[in-house]
Amino acid sequence: MSDQVVTRFAPSPTGFLHIGGARTALFNWLYARGRGGKFLLRIEDTDRARSTPEATAAILQGMAWLGLDHDGEVVSQFDGAARHAEVAKALLAEGKAYKCFSTQDEIAAFREAARAEGKSTLFHSPWRDAAPDTHPDAPYAIRIRAPRDGETVIADQVQGDVRIRNDQLDDMILLRSDGTPVYMLAVVVDDHDMGVTHVIRGDDHLNNAARQQIVYDAMGWDVPVWAHIPLIHGPDGKKLSKRHGALGAQEYQAMGYPAAGMRNYLARLGWSHGDDEFFTDAQAQEWFDLGGIGKSPARFDTKKLEHLSGQHIAISEDAALQQEIIAYLAAAVQTALTDAQVDGLAKALPLVKERAKTLPELLEKSHFILVDRPITPDEKAAKALDTVSRGILHELTPQLQNASWTREDLEAALNAFAEAQGTKFGKLAGPMRAALAGRAVTPSVFDMMLVLGRDETLARLGDAAQA
Repeated sequence: MSDQVVTRFAPSPTGFLHIGGARTALFNWLYARGRGGKFLLRIEDTDRARSTPEATAAILQGMAWLGLDHDGEVVSQFDGAARHAEVAKALLAEGKAYKCFSTQDEIAAFREAARAEGKSTLFHSPWRDAAPDTHPDAPYAIRIRAPRDGETVIADQVQGDVRIRNDQLDDMILLRSDGTPVYMLAVVVDDHDMGVTHVIRGDDHLNNAARQQIVYDAMGWDVPVWAHIPLIHGPDGKKLSKRHGALGAQEYQAMGYPAAGMRNYLARLGWSHGDDEFFTDAQAQEWFDLGGIGKSPARFDTKKLEHLSGQHIAISEDAALQQEIIAYLAAAVQTALTDAQVDGLAKALPLVKERAKTLPELLEKSHFILVDRPITPDEKAAKALDTVSRGILHELTPQLQNASWTREDLEAALNAFAEAQGTKFGKLAGPMRAALAGRAVTPSVFDMMLVLGRDETLARLGDAAQA
């Protein structure tokens, strides 16, 4: 086996990129990237009835959003069908597989009779040891000649040694009677041919590992390092499903979670590094190891996701955050920002990004720079603009016209004006928020004034005073 670590993510293109699949991809990506290895992507599209180009596109888009870049071209499992069949025929030629002429009806009848008698429904083909001269001139499947005695041991880095008695395993079909290879064979051949050294996947594949390991042994191939990770559960402890809310990675993009926050949260969902909760991609790649993965299912917690997302928004570079907002609006099918709004947002982000947990919340806090005059205040803000307040704003406007537009001078000017009115600045803040942003909850009045600039600030205060 190669000294270089090679991992892979191998989704079936039958729908969106499930959040559980996204975490599996992330674990593989982190393990490879942290060791200077390769992270490969294979689309397991052998089920032609259920595989769709749209689903493949959705998977690729979900991975692109999460920033999980892969090495080399995307591999199609279906395209390797001839190679998979070649391996099955090689095993047949070496006597490690055999021709099985049992029909589907015969197998179904056997299982029905076994159930009726309370016996095991594990099918043992009568053709396993049949002499070639007894073979009929009829279609046949190729089955592997699995060991009947002893046990198969899966040396799993997460689950520990998993032992399965060989008399509990059947002679798995490798090649169907129509000549098409089965998924279980294709996985092994593809992983071998792609040089995969570590198979990190959900523990719902654990039973498959025993049957797949038999193929590795029969071919004399190195068995990869197995790591079967527990599935993700909802807050109620049951397997994550639609009743728990969003399931697709792109749904979370459309909800406005930043990709970095999602990566951080998914990494912590079932894996730990001491007590560390918040970390960067570089730290995650350095720290991630298979020993840190727990055996118990992780529970999805939206509040923790929001908390981590807020921390990542706060440390994001403004330019990168601006691009993520633009991508979010497209994903959420919302109106794109105008060039003027993009420019305004660039000025506002340093002031608002430390107080938002999601991108929609960030946009709401930036509302003051995104809205155009004349501003229509929302219901709560409108209550702050009564007749008295409008009169005060009318008197305030000329006081600011000659003010030096720095935070220190603006604070001094507004505090002096409030004192002259026999009140405190806090009483002015509500009407000013309503005038400048049309909202009752906004960034600080001084921050808004500095971002908006003298002319726009005075124009908005004048609009509100005259309304």
